[in-house]
Amino acid sequence: MTEIAVDQRHLARWRNAIIAAFAMGGITVSAWGPRLPTISADMHLSPGAIGVLVAFGTVGSIVGLFLSTPLLHWLGGRRGVASALVTIACGLAIMAFGVALRSTPVMAFGFIVMGMATGILDVFINVEGSAVERRAKRTLMPLMHSAWSVGAAIGSGIGAACAALGVTPAQQFFGEAVLIAVVGIVVAPLIPLGARQEPEAGPERTRREAFRQYLRGWTDWRLLLIGVVLLGVELGEGSANNWLTLGVKQDHGQTAAVAALFFTAFAAGEAATRMFGGPVVDRLGRANTIRVTTAIGVVGLALFILGGNPALVLVGVLLWAVGVSMGFPLGMSAAAEGGGNPAARVSVIASIGYAASLAGPPVIGALADSVGLLNAMWLLVALMIAAFAAAGALAVRKERV
Repeated sequence: MTEIAVDQRHLARWRNAIIAAFAMGGITVSAWGPRLPTISADMHLSPGAIGVLVAFGTVGSIVGLFLSTPLLHWLGGRRGVASALVTIACGLAIMAFGVALRSTPVMAFGFIVMGMATGILDVFINVEGSAVERRAKRTLMPLMHSAWSVGAAIGSGIGAACAALGVTPAQQFFGEAVLIAVVGIVVAPLIPLGARQEPEAGPERTRREAFRQYLRGWTDWRLLLIGVVLLGVELGEGSANNWLTLGVKQDHGQTAAVAALFFTAFAAGEAATRMFGGPVVDRLGRANTIRVTTAIGVVGLALFILGGNPALVLVGVLLWAVGVSMGFPLGMSAAAEGGGNPAARVSVIASIGYAASLAGPPVIGALADSVGLLNAMWLLVALMIAAFAAAGALAVRKERV
């Protein structure tokens, strides 16, 4: 592995830059969720139609994952993170035009652009984050991913405030696009130059070998089992982004502003768990931590589905947040270790997570049209149980030499 010599001061700046990039990713994915009730009403979209619309974003994300490994070789972390954040901002701006024009095709195109850039950013910041973690020699990935959740909490809080104040989704999306672009340009210089990749004989061989390693990852049983964990937790997290506010409003009888606040509570609960989860992981280990959190998530989802009053539903939302909080950061740490090209290994796991997001919105939406949104969420419970069963694959593994 190529290691770049950085002192403690530059290591802290590097870490903070990646934390800021994680936060922008969180703002991105929470930008539209709190406004879905308004967008749904204004554009006359059913849950199934919204599921298909959101799926365009996940299609873009999967395309971004396939592009991420060669792009990381070509651009390096510094230029790559900046480019991804600026492209995300462009996608949000296109979505704003789509909402303003009430045009579903323009919205779909915005989702594709934003999704593709988010997929690329996801791999870049996880590879960079795992490099920082190795240099610091302590568990940092949950803390970094907590920044994503803090960003999601901030983004959903912005959405709730905009809903309460009558700010249109288009105006909100434009404002967030400017914020994300500015942060990308400001934090990029804090990232060391170069890519965190294995040295090879030349650029062409590097790209070919990276692609071969990515394909080999799909035959690695351990990576695939880690993928099962991500399948459960990412579908659970993605469903919160896409369906929690609609469930609270339509099935639990709350206003759009209150529904957005419930999503803010979800994001805050997820952020707090990740922020303070590092010592728990160091004590229990990755596998046991995932077993505990996914079990809590099963209880939370059941309470959200069956809860008869707002307080019980809120407890369910918070437990649901704990359940999905640790799977992605710990899955990425587990995938990056064990030898080979870490970007390729992370891309395999991220591809599975995004595949869950791709299947999730339309499947949950189609089920919701048939059996109701809350009943459709029992699928999330089943997949969370599968994540609990596969948690042993995240146990620490020594790197191959």
